[in-house]
Amino acid sequence: MGVPFFTTVREYAARKNEFDSAVGAVMERGDFILGKEVAEFEQEAASWLGVKYAVGLASGSDALVLAADILGFSAGAEVLTPTFTFFASASCVARLGGKPVFIDMDEETLAMDTAKAAERVTERTKGIIPVHLFQQTTPMQAVLDMAKKHGLSVLEDAAEAWGMENRVDGCWRRAGTMGDIGIFSFFPTKTIGAYGDAGLAVTDDEELHRKLKSYRVHGSLAKYQHDYIGYNSRLDTIQAAVLRVKLRSIEAAIAARARHAAHYNARLEGAPGIRIPKVAADNKPVFYVYNILIDDRDGLSAYLKEKGIGCTIYYPKPLHLQACFSCLGYKEGDFPVAESVSRRILALPIFPELSDDEVDEVCDRILAFSRKR
Repeated sequence: MGVPFFTTVREYAARKNEFDSAVGAVMERGDFILGKEVAEFEQEAASWLGVKYAVGLASGSDALVLAADILGFSAGAEVLTPTFTFFASASCVARLGGKPVFIDMDEETLAMDTAKAAERVTERTKGIIPVHLFQQTTPMQAVLDMAKKHGLSVLEDAAEAWGMENRVDGCWRRAGTMGDIGIFSFFPTKTIGAYGDAGLAVTDDEELHRKLKSYRVHGSLAKYQHDYIGYNSRLDTIQAAVLRVKLRSIEAAIAARARHAAHYNARLEGAPGIRIPKVAADNKPVFYVYNILIDDRDGLSAYLKEKGIGCTIYYPKPLHLQACFSCLGYKEGDFPVAESVSRRILALPIFPELSDDEVDEVCDRILAFSRKR
């Protein structure tokens, strides 16, 4: 019957009146730039996350650049970041003149290997960017302990991690709220997604909050008065209105993703040749992405697409092997776990409006393929 990898159409159809009303109100007011919905979403998001301050930005990638700039990840500063992640997690450092120092991953959880990160700290290390991938956070207790020991700034890349939690110092903390600055992406596919590009930066530090608000408007807090060389990166009011609608039902959306993940687990665990990444202790997962690992990944991907089932690969090439980072001197074999995972990983359809029958269809196809091998 075919299964989409992701679609916004079902959600919009189910809640059309809410979305139309929210967007229409902005159109009627005409406050398209930093309008009232932006301030209201920032307050609501900060409250939901349990953090003091939230600043709406144009995208998650922009949020990384602004935060990296404010934290001084520039001018030759070394910054630890995983090699298995989205490009923006390292480009935010490189574009500022800093030096990304890549770290291999834990094959069981797909998170950055914090023990290997600790081995790469030097006198030039300025910070660390833990990236919370797919369904769980990086082990933040280890990250924060390392940062305290070496005087490092922590920029949490929580672009994929809305709602994930990690236990730190005996307390549950939401992703993005544990470092100096945390960032989120609201790209449409995300757990909470806009209807276009949108992002957020959060912090408990008043001075960092002040700088984030200034940097998003050309380094200005008063019109035509510029304290910094900033950026033009503001959360669009219409997108803020959409996000406010989605935030009202985010717990239900997270629960639906968890139900689909449990369904996949029940059908696929123990299947020949298939491995499911583990959720580590001290984590409360949110399944933004549901991945499996299989040796013949490309064969399975082609087979599923032939049957009308959407799937995709996060990520087919680690960052240390990307042409734009060749100047850093890495080569194939430097990060064997990431290289191996990148050849075997495949993401399956998961979004709240997915049906149980569709999950069964995906699983039936995967199991048929695996039995032939």
